[in-house]
Amino acid sequence: MEGPREGSGAGGSGNGRAGVAARNSLRVLTLNIWNRHDPWEARLDLIRKGVRELAPDIVGLQEVLSYEGRSLADDIAEGLGYEVAFGPAHELGGGVLFGNAVLSRWPVARSQAFPLPTGETDEKRAILLAELASPHGVLPFFVTHLNWKFHHGAVREAQVAAVAEIVLREAPMEGLPPVVVGDFNAQPEATEIRFMKGLHALNQKSVYFADTFDQTGKGPGFTFDPVRNPFAAVTNEYPRRIDYIFVRGPDKQGRGKPLASRVVFEELEDGVAASDHYGVLSEISM
Repeated sequence: MEGPREGSGAGGSGNGRAGVAARNSLRVLTLNIWNRHDPWEARLDLIRKGVRELAPDIVGLQEVLSYEGRSLADDIAEGLGYEVAFGPAHELGGGVLFGNAVLSRWPVARSQAFPLPTGETDEKRAILLAELASPHGVLPFFVTHLNWKFHHGAVREAQVAAVAEIVLREAPMEGLPPVVVGDFNAQPEATEIRFMKGLHALNQKSVYFADTFDQTGKGPGFTFDPVRNPFAAVTNEYPRRIDYIFVRGPDKQGRGKPLASRVVFEELEDGVAASDHYGVLSEISM
């Protein structure tokens, strides 16, 4: 949404690169950071605290602002041992860019942003690819953020079709299973999410990505929760799961199998939440 409104498993703490090699898996986090809405400094502290404690190997961030070569992702990553890649979706004016970002414990070998269909709306969306030099090999990691309005389902359908095409083109089947994360602004039963999970064809084409929370999480997994999150409450909307970690797998070697998943960043400190969204943390076999 936008506007005012090292143990194993996805629940343990890790010890960085050594822990990754030992557990032979990947810990992935996604979070829509709600750009720079106030109280940003307090929210930034909560986001940094959460990233430090959760110790993800890779983080996908949405609603990231960037100005003169430095982004909010750089502020989040500072001193935590991550490389940062930012991909713009559009310019807000005055040189400020709005887009997606990746934090990676491993070198970012290449990054590129690809525009997504707009459906003649005034929203401009993109998907960011970061090729990461992980201990397991080159890992294609994608972050995206789709149109947010309830009645833009047809636009999101066009966007997920484009996402699938881009992933297939940029992440060959013989490589490591690509991971696709982001704010899809659609519930699990929506056509656009069913398409990603191989349950619905679009334009006579179909794909399959494992929804990590669907396969290994517990409960409804609401990530936009106006009942409990004061920053989401101003929308007067209803709780739902709209943030996802997808992976194309498992492959014949067992890589890309969801192992664990849970919702994170749910806590309030002094009445402040980290964002208007909660995040998702998943562990995936590699």
